[in-house]
Amino acid sequence: MEATKNSYETLFVIDPDLTEEATKAMIEKFTKLIADNGEVESVDEWGKRRLAYPINDKPEGYYVLVNFKADPSLPSELERIFGITEGIMRSLVVRHEDKKPRAKKQPVKAAPEA
Repeated sequence: MEATKNSYETLFVIDPDLTEEATKAMIEKFTKLIADNGEVESVDEWGKRRLAYPINDKPEGYYVLVNFKADPSLPSELERIFGITEGIMRSLVVRHEDKKPRAKKQPVKAAPEA
C-alpha cells in the first residue's frame, strides 16, 4: 500500500545580508531536502521584499515560496530544520486541502409518532 502524499507549501524568509551565493545555497539546501523526501512542484523566488515589521532590526528579507507533495512527517522535520538554520528569519509550512467534493449528508428523518 502506497503512503498518502499531501500537498504543502512553505514560505521562508532569508536574511538579506547574506551574499547572493549563500542565498542560492540556502534555497538549494531546502529544495534538495524536500526533493529527497517528497516531490517539489514549484520554486518561486520573490526576492527582497519589505517586511511588515522589522525582524532582528532588519526591514527587509529574501522571500522564497516552494510548493511540494510529501508524506505527513516531512513538514514537522522541515520546520525543525528551519528553526535551527542560521540565516532563516521566518518560515511557514501550510497543508493544502484536497479539492475533492464532499458527500452531502442526508437529513435524518424523524421517526413516526406512535
